[in-house]
Amino acid sequence: MRIAIVNDTTLAAETLRRLIAGTAGHSVAWVASNGSEAVERCQRDTPDLILMDLIMPVMDGVEATRRIMATSPCAILVVTATIDGNSAKVFEALGAGALDAVQTPALYPAARASGSSSLVFKVEALERRITAERLRAPERPPVESPPLGAQSAGRLVVIGASAGGPAAIAAILSRLPADLAAGLVIIQHIDQQFVPSMVSWLNAQSRIPVRIAAAGDSVRPGIALIAGTNDHLTFVGASMLGPTPGSTLGYCAEPRESPYRPSVDVLFESVLRHWRSDVVGVLLSGIGRDGAVGLKKLRDSGAVTIAQDAASCAVYGMPKAAIELGGAALVLPVESIADELVRICSKSPRRYPV
Repeated sequence: MRIAIVNDTTLAAETLRRLIAGTAGHSVAWVASNGSEAVERCQRDTPDLILMDLIMPVMDGVEATRRIMATSPCAILVVTATIDGNSAKVFEALGAGALDAVQTPALYPAARASGSSSLVFKVEALERRITAERLRAPERPPVESPPLGAQSAGRLVVIGASAGGPAAIAAILSRLPADLAAGLVIIQHIDQQFVPSMVSWLNAQSRIPVRIAAAGDSVRPGIALIAGTNDHLTFVGASMLGPTPGSTLGYCAEPRESPYRPSVDVLFESVLRHWRSDVVGVLLSGIGRDGAVGLKKLRDSGAVTIAQDAASCAVYGMPKAAIELGGAALVLPVESIADELVRICSKSPRRYPV
C-alpha cells in the first residue's frame, strides 16, 4: 500500500516513515506537516491510507479528515500520542470518516517495539479490509431466513457502524429517552483499546446508560451494550446467565477471515438464530459492506430495518450496500432515526413492507 503521513512533529513523522519503509508491501506516498497541506496533497495524489495526527497547527486532524473525505476520500487511520487526553478529538475524527485509531509508537527505543507492533497490526488489518473491497465479488441475494420467533425476550435494537459511526451513534443516543422500552446492542468498528474512552464519551451525551458488553451479559430495556473486544459480539442462545432464551451475549473469534472485527453481519445473523422477539436493525455510516447482508436477512425475517441516508453519512458505504440489496425498509437521516425508534418502541409493532 502507498501510505501518507500527516504529522507536525519531525521525529514522529520520521519514526512512522521508517516503520512503513521497513514493512514489506508498503511505501511512503508523501509526508505533510499539517492538515491543510494534507488536504492539498491528497487532492493531487490520493494514497491508499493516511496516518493522521490529531493536534497540529494550521488545521488539525479532525478538520483535515472531514475535508479529505468530502473531496478525495481514502482510508484514514488516526495516530495519536495519547488516548485519554485526545479521546474527544479521536471520536470527532472517527465521526468525520476515519476508519480507526491507534497510539503513536514511542519515540524512544525502549518502548518503541510494542507501539510499532500495534501500528503495523492495525495497518495490516486495514489493508485486508481495503483489499477485500477491491476484490469483492458481486453480491448475491441472501437465502431466505426463518421468521423471527414468538415474543419472549422484549424488543431489541441492534446497531452497526464503522467510519463516521461514533458521531451517528451519539446523535441517536442523545435523542433517546432513558425509559426506552428496548435494549440496544451496538457494533462499532474500532480497536478495543479505544472502547472504554468511547463509552465514557457516549455516556456524557446519552440519557441511556452505555456499557461495554461482557460475556454472559443479558439485554435489558433502556441499556446500550457496545462490543468491547476485537472478537465478534454475538447472541449465544439460552443460558443460566440470561433470563430468557436468546438474551445472552458472548464473544467468538470465528470467522477469523472476516476483515471486520467485530463484525456487524456476525451480530445480525446471531440475532436471527437466537433472539425470539421483536427486532429493529439499524445500519449507520461506514466504509465497505459489513452489515448489509445481515440487515437484508433481518428484513426478510420480519424485523424493522433502518439505514442512514447518504446526506447524513460521513461515509456512504455500508448503508448504501444494504439499500442496494433491499435490506432497508426505511432510509432516514441520522437525526430522525432516534424519533423512529421511539415511535416503534412506544406502541405495538407496526407493519412495514418486507
